Amino acid sequence: MPKDRLFLLEHEFADPALGGERVFYCKDCLTIEGLLAVFPERAAALEVIRVAWPRPRAEVVEAIGEGNQNLPALVLREGGFVNEIEPLLQSLHTRHGFPERHP
Repeated sequence: MPKDRLFLLEHEFADPALGGERVFYCKDCLTIEGLLAVFPERAAALEVIRVAWPRPRAEVVEAIGEGNQNLPALVLREGGFVNEIEPLLQSLHTRHGFPERHP
């Protein structure tokens, strides 16, 4: 059975729109990376795909369309996706047993 696919940005990247010299990270992607690192047994149920910063992000476009390249994104095995952080964290909780974020 296929797994849910979790698309994340690579850990660090340069943004050509900001001169390309400064190095950045995505805070939402690193939040998810932390969950994956702390709960590896739950992370094993996901197919994790890390993609580069520049758009178009071909793998993401193929999975959920050109207009949905916001990451992180959880692509559900039965169809559909979540790419806003709060619903994504909730989906990781309900679908894969990750703890809930404290309010």
